[in-house]
Amino acid sequence: MKNAADIMTREVITVSLETTVQQLAQLLSAHGISGAPVVDPDGKVLGIVTESDLIDQNKKVHIPTVITILDSFFFLENPDKMEQEMRKIAGATVADIYTRPAVTVATTTPVDEIATIMAEKNVHTLPVVDNGQLQGIIGKKDIIRTIAG
Repeated sequence: MKNAADIMTREVITVSLETTVQQLAQLLSAHGISGAPVVDPDGKVLGIVTESDLIDQNKKVHIPTVITILDSFFFLENPDKMEQEMRKIAGATVADIYTRPAVTVATTTPVDEIATIMAEKNVHTLPVVDNGQLQGIIGKKDIIRTIAG
């Protein structure tokens, strides 16, 4: 059975925490990719930033539902989620909008396990790391290409 090393893209386009949101959008568009690993200067994967993170910047803010009982306020949803959404909407750099930590796989991870991780964790881009260093990246298209033979 094939593993991550067999299907991953080895030439990975990465971004840093300082990359602006506009630069990120241009990079994703120019290269026709849906996301990029966020790496530190040593190449360690800090997280991932995707098209979804960019789209989140343009959505409406969801205000948590609150009920009042005897002058007390009770949130029916987690108010921290709204704070996180507000940070993403106002974000100017990758540091403001990226998802951390990234869900990653090793070069030896079998393809069926990669597909399971993507489905169960609802992720579409997986950095491939070994010993903390980025080795490649796997997207949905890589899985489909493998299924197609």
